[in-house]
Amino acid sequence: MSVCIKSLIQNLNIVIGCTIGCGYCYARNNVKRFHTIDDFEKPEFFENKLRIMDKPCPHNFLLTGMSDLAGWSSEWQEQVFEMISRNPQHQFLFLTKRPDLLDIKTDLENAWFGVTVTRKEELWRIDALRENVKAKHYHATFEPLFNDPEQVNLRGIDWIVVGTMTGACCKKIHTEPEWAVSLTEQAHSLSIPVFMKEDLSPIMGDMNMVQELPEAFGRVLEEQRKWHK
Repeated sequence: MSVCIKSLIQNLNIVIGCTIGCGYCYARNNVKRFHTIDDFEKPEFFENKLRIMDKPCPHNFLLTGMSDLAGWSSEWQEQVFEMISRNPQHQFLFLTKRPDLLDIKTDLENAWFGVTVTRKEELWRIDALRENVKAKHYHATFEPLFNDPEQVNLRGIDWIVVGTMTGACCKKIHTEPEWAVSLTEQAHSLSIPVFMKEDLSPIMGDMNMVQELPEAFGRVLEEQRKWHK
């Protein structure tokens, strides 16, 4: 039985809003539905949520589930990076579709910087991530995957996630099994763990699902279990 990634990595939406304008954006639809902020194209920083990062029980946190790191101001980045440095018990993930707009240099051991790639034409984002973000850990998310990325330069990438379209369009547009298999084989050839999101299970079949985490994330989950005993 496949595992839901949200049970392993918790969304902590310190910033809500994005200017990129993807047609399939679930975050924009959520904001429209729940009126979280007035204008999704004007990202807002929720400073009061920083205190959640101080919780002693270890967590894996995704900090950009409702935003794009490229839309964060440098002041927001500095505040969040300071909290990350103060809380080594957690692991923190960031995602962007515009790594070309970033200029980050950090030695944080528990911060993971990644890009979203949805098609072969966006593979440049991985190169731009390595060029513009100097960090300890990199990851790449291939979701939703609209075409075959074919050969991918995964040099220096520490984890990849593969997923498909969800919602009303999932029957018309979906990730083909062979694309996910190819990405997995390429990653495994470099000893990179792969996580196929649970929405791929009907496409891949449960027996073919690969759901691997970086060791650092696994250690966090082990510590969590000790806290909950």
